[in-house]
Amino acid sequence: MHDVMNARQALQPLMLSYGFDAIERDGLLVFRMRNVLSPVGLDPDLLAISPDIDGTIEHRREAEAETSGRVRLRFVQSDANHDVVAEEAVLPDDATHAVSVNEMPLSLTRGEGRQTVERWLSESRVSRETARFALPPSMLHLGAGDVVKLPDRQDGMLYRIDRLEQAEMQLADLVRIEPGNYSPAEIADDVVAERPFTAPVPVLPVFLDLPLITGGEAPHAPYLAVSANPWPGNIAVYSAAQDENYALSEIIAGQAVIGFTETPLWRASPGVWDQSAPLRVNLIDGVLDTQPRSSLLNGANLAAIGDGTPSNWEVFQFAEADLQDVGVYNLSTHLRGQLGTDALMPDVWPAGSYFVLLDSRVYQTGLTRGERRLTKHYRIGPATRGNDDPSYVHLIETFEGNGLRPYRPVHLKRTGSGGEDSFTWIRRTRIDGDDWDGLDVPLAEETESYLIRVVVSGGVVREEVSQTSHWSYTPAMKAADGVVGPYEFRVAQVSATYGPGPFAALVVG
Repeated sequence: MHDVMNARQALQPLMLSYGFDAIERDGLLVFRMRNVLSPVGLDPDLLAISPDIDGTIEHRREAEAETSGRVRLRFVQSDANHDVVAEEAVLPDDATHAVSVNEMPLSLTRGEGRQTVERWLSESRVSRETARFALPPSMLHLGAGDVVKLPDRQDGMLYRIDRLEQAEMQLADLVRIEPGNYSPAEIADDVVAERPFTAPVPVLPVFLDLPLITGGEAPHAPYLAVSANPWPGNIAVYSAAQDENYALSEIIAGQAVIGFTETPLWRASPGVWDQSAPLRVNLIDGVLDTQPRSSLLNGANLAAIGDGTPSNWEVFQFAEADLQDVGVYNLSTHLRGQLGTDALMPDVWPAGSYFVLLDSRVYQTGLTRGERRLTKHYRIGPATRGNDDPSYVHLIETFEGNGLRPYRPVHLKRTGSGGEDSFTWIRRTRIDGDDWDGLDVPLAEETESYLIRVVVSGGVVREEVSQTSHWSYTPAMKAADGVVGPYEFRVAQVSATYGPGPFAALVVG
């Protein structure tokens, strides 16, 4: 969008700031500095008599209350990253006068700004005195902008013609001027600390579709962690159903602690202290702290390790973070497979896996429940730039809503008698499962339901739903399924919203 303005509007800020006049003479626009004075002496016998003027020369003086005793100017400071600043001048004896506030679309140093407001203030005080007289047609050579000495003033005061009205004679309106106002004051400029320009770089956004951490989150909404080096400040997240018509979804202010592993992390028993080899991580930015084991039991040093895809994350904790180099830490004394992610723990997380510290700088997105399992487009980058800027990262993601996912059953056991196999297991809960005072943990699902599968050679030969945490596989069922040798029994807790969670498995035979 472009502003439309006339020539006077474009010149006005320059005229006010640098003290010059734009005068039309003989069809030409003439620029004249106000500090270049060539006063013209007027012969009183050559002044005309006009009925509009009381006498030959009419003098006026504005009331002091109408004069601003304080002038404030806002402008863009030069060499200061386009910061908008203000300078102010105040009359020494001013106590009650009004404040005149002005803005200029100009780039000035602070010294130039102070000079401008001080000149304005002096001009406004002096220009309270005005005069008016009439000139005959023989004095058409005088025009607006000319400086004259009035014949009825013997004190040497000068007046500038500000307006001429052409009729049978010229009616001139004048304001008093003081030549000293146009001599720039010696004002030292402030030293401006230049901030080097840092080009925006693509950020690293990481989506994490995690299980519930505190229980107070929206269970269907994923988390987003963002980092970059250098950090550009606020990060904007735009989303859309297609790669067009993006809408602003989030503004992220905090830089998450994200890094990459430099050593593998091998499988370990979940929920017990793991004293195996330290995990080395190299952070993009940020720091990690050592915490006592008691703090870990209260949720400290919670982190996620994964391959960068939204759903494939193991949540774990670490007690010791030993700094090895700039941004490089050895993490030891782990608690693995936290929050039910033991079901996602592979045999090894290889070197180069993602590491994200799960603290307050990892933000839960505003994904609605109806958008779960729908593909969405995201553009993520510096908030100071548009979403079509090259610094923005384009991602296409679908989220399962893993805060709704049931935990995998545990303590799966089999007993057999007369060819019949009986299976039992213990369910877990994703909500309020840390209270040991109850007889059992809360259900956390609409109903208690389990999906059971019998698998032979990788193929499912039987699938049933049980409402209890035990199930029997009779000889008649085996005969109907054609099971005569080893098989695998699998069971998963079912959520009416999410579906079955991870399966626990037991090989029989």
